[in-house]
Amino acid sequence: MSAPLSSNSGQPYFFFDFISPFSYLLLEQHEKWPDMPFELVPVQLMTLLERWGQPHAATIPSKRVFTYRHALFRAEQLGIPFKMPPAHPFDPAKALRLAVLANGEINCVREIFRYIWREGRDPATRDGFRGLCEHVGMPDAVARVEDEDIKAKLRDNNDRAVQMGVFGVPTFLVNEQIFWGEDTLPMVLYVARSPNWLDGKEVKRISALPTAPRDADFA
Repeated sequence: MSAPLSSNSGQPYFFFDFISPFSYLLLEQHEKWPDMPFELVPVQLMTLLERWGQPHAATIPSKRVFTYRHALFRAEQLGIPFKMPPAHPFDPAKALRLAVLANGEINCVREIFRYIWREGRDPATRDGFRGLCEHVGMPDAVARVEDEDIKAKLRDNNDRAVQMGVFGVPTFLVNEQIFWGEDTLPMVLYVARSPNWLDGKEVKRISALPTAPRDADFA
């Protein structure tokens, strides 16, 4: 099993959840990523949102519809095969624990994503998860994902992601800086080439802006 995450090691991370179509789309663009040894870290989006007090898009009907349309649009724009699973949101816990069991190995993670978002399968049902384990060549994982150490590792991933400031998925963490969203890849690439940009005067100024008083009149 991989070593515990460290927030001060300089290790670059990619945080993802299989519930997120945008995590799938970003991983499918892996050949465009910066040439860095990213560690792929499965986390539970719902847990992150709960920790930060954020609602999930699925709780707002109009946002839910827009999110699905946007994901389909981006897939078509990027030329990435895309098929929604039969129900969403689904429970991604077992699929995430499968990724933990595989130590976040990129080929396994990619195939889990493709099973869900390319084949349109539901990994939360009994048959769906069994099919997923067979798809990635780990049929014994049906039972092994129930091991307490695997569940504890996923909880640890969630806790450490929050400690690092991660508030959603997909998220890159590069040089301890957060880059969130499928459309953040150009920014990650730019900062990888020009790291001093983050030390620029205006970047520092907006990064330290004060919050308006709670009684401010925004009308």
